Amino acid sequence: MNDNALPARADAGDAPSWLDGLNPPQRQAVLTTEGPVLMLAGAGTGKTAALTARLAYLIRTRRAWPSEILCVTFTNKAAREMRERVGQLIGDAVEGMPWLGTFHSICARMLRRHAELVGLQSNYTIIDTDDQLRLLKQLIAGQDLDEKRWPARQLAGLIDRWKNRGLNPEDLDALENEAYANGRGQQMYRLYQERLKTLNACDFGDLPLHMLNVFRRHRDVLEMYQQRFKYVLVDEYQDTNAVQYLWLRLLAQERKNICVVGDDDQSIYSWRGAEVANILRFEKDFPGAVVIRLEQNYRSTPQILAAASGLIAANSERLGKTLWTEAHQGEKVRVVGVWDGPEEARRVGEAIERLEREGAPLDRVAILVRAQYQTRELEDRFIQIGLNYRIVGGFRFYERAEIRDALAYLRVIAQPSDDLAFERIYNQPKRGLGAKTLEAMHLHARRQGIPLAAAALELADSDELPARARGTIAQLMASFVRWRDMEPTVTPAELLRTVLEEAGYTAMLQAERSAESAGRQDNLVELGRAMEDYETLGDFLEHVSLVMDNDAADDVEKVTVMTIHAAKGLEFDYVFLPGWEEGVFPSQRALDEGGLAALEEERRLAYVAITRARRHCTILHAANRRIYGQWTSSIPSRFIAELPDDAVTVETTMTGGASLWRANWQEQEDPFAHVSSARPDRSGTRGPGWQRALATGYEKAPRRVAEPTRSAASFAAKPRGDVAVGMRVFHEKFGYGEVVGQEGNKLEIEFETSGRKRVIDSFVKPVE
Repeated sequence: MNDNALPARADAGDAPSWLDGLNPPQRQAVLTTEGPVLMLAGAGTGKTAALTARLAYLIRTRRAWPSEILCVTFTNKAAREMRERVGQLIGDAVEGMPWLGTFHSICARMLRRHAELVGLQSNYTIIDTDDQLRLLKQLIAGQDLDEKRWPARQLAGLIDRWKNRGLNPEDLDALENEAYANGRGQQMYRLYQERLKTLNACDFGDLPLHMLNVFRRHRDVLEMYQQRFKYVLVDEYQDTNAVQYLWLRLLAQERKNICVVGDDDQSIYSWRGAEVANILRFEKDFPGAVVIRLEQNYRSTPQILAAASGLIAANSERLGKTLWTEAHQGEKVRVVGVWDGPEEARRVGEAIERLEREGAPLDRVAILVRAQYQTRELEDRFIQIGLNYRIVGGFRFYERAEIRDALAYLRVIAQPSDDLAFERIYNQPKRGLGAKTLEAMHLHARRQGIPLAAAALELADSDELPARARGTIAQLMASFVRWRDMEPTVTPAELLRTVLEEAGYTAMLQAERSAESAGRQDNLVELGRAMEDYETLGDFLEHVSLVMDNDAADDVEKVTVMTIHAAKGLEFDYVFLPGWEEGVFPSQRALDEGGLAALEEERRLAYVAITRARRHCTILHAANRRIYGQWTSSIPSRFIAELPDDAVTVETTMTGGASLWRANWQEQEDPFAHVSSARPDRSGTRGPGWQRALATGYEKAPRRVAEPTRSAASFAAKPRGDVAVGMRVFHEKFGYGEVVGQEGNKLEIEFETSGRKRVIDSFVKPVE
């Protein structure tokens, strides 16, 4: 490896003037045009400027026509920014770059030309996630599999993972095959691919996989593209997955003029297939590669960089770099230990209010969390003190789909006439109640002037709907009656857990077995924690209404609240990092599932979090968290102990807290050896335990069938007055008949063609 040598054809003498603004390593990255180049770019080191300048330089010096350069980005936004920046440097020539775009857009363009080689036509359709799930459900049903036990979403996740790894159905081994339906993974993957070809369609994962297959099986096509592309440039190389890596490696093997830009210390997307090993082995894939380290940071202060660099040094799987800056020293990273979660939210709120009084714009303040559920306590505090904030990359806590579903159940319990809430959850989770059932409920509710829930209850005791739908509705309404009877005798949090379990909502999320599902379960756990502060369900729902109504105007400055993953690539003057505790960050679920590799990725995520800060960075951890009404102890994250002493100032509201956590962690010889044992033992302190709740949902409660009680009166409707026994009536579904019996608003009618039926009076018309 030679970090400093320039190639013979650097032509530095005729370099354009806009290269003068680059520092020496950036300039070297631009001028080293021939052969493989790894631009190892640390956080905030100007890698986009260097990559853009390199692309512009290749075109300006006529080393290649724009159409002879392949430039791959990860997002359409990055591609647009690249095109705009290059255009500012070299003008309209950038318009002739058809091969500047994302992996998927470039592969889609190639596949249009070679679709027949993978059994498609050139006008193939790219299906979205909804269409994919619909197709998989059809295939699952066709194979007589239980979709509740083997959800389509789980199969979709597996297929996406296989495609990210470059695996076709025939490539799956026995272990992969066992991942779905007890050994039917390969069969279902093959059926899915065959069905896509029949439809002349592919999903997003197919785009790079199909082109990889074309390159492997049709050497002439590969050689054509190898000759076409004189230079290959790749941004965010640390985020490539296996299929993207293999595709790129084939394209670049002939000329070897490939320049990849990335930072192994910022590889944080393994959960979507990214493999940090791709960048770590670049020099083995391309012997003689020039490695250029961009280490001058233009974002953060020396103290922030020292803290981040000291932390990431604990990782073993990295190429290594030393960030530095010419900025003034700045303040040390603050580590603040607080007593509990509410105090953590108060401290953050008070600090931001102080910054606002000192003239700091709120738009330059960010709170970065490891998981979305952490925002709830912060949001509640900000609402209380009137601090404007925005949730970026997601919804406010109470606006998330699973939270709104849970609240809808609680709203119907508290107020049976809440039609909007009932309509949201009558078939959520799926109960087989379709649009026709909802239409019948609405029709009866309008005719009778009664709530939707009351209409549903009455329809369940009639022949207006199919027997299966009637039984499902009857069971649901009996559950609501039972939950309403429970409400005065249990805490709101206990009621929530019972409702989600008995309604099947928890089981639905567990069956999905995805990272998204796990996050949704976390959010529902946090909702239960929020309810612990309220004595009655009514008090809590009133609080939620006030929170939902407090939405500041879009044109005012707001604090940014987001996950660390969503913050990658962004920067803020002031960054707050709450929840740095074992089990939260690093995530216990990640450690349990991924072991040492997951720990190193969690540490990279911590590195990304700290390096988002330009001027000030504050890390917080709480000694206690209240989960399901029980206070449990927490210990600070191991990442805090890994921060260098000379870059950190420690504050705590607990006597001896600062020295205590330092001593606890520094005496450990092998931090990873204590991945499990170091976390606090939360089991036994209450009910199901926090970790168990995150992993498996709530404690199962026995499903009961309740007889209608006094609460059923809240659903009752008044009988109609113009229909009586002996009258001739007409029903749109059953035709003409005679009323032979009446009980309240239920009629027993002998129909001329349909026989005797029990119907509701609002569905019939008297006949003269």
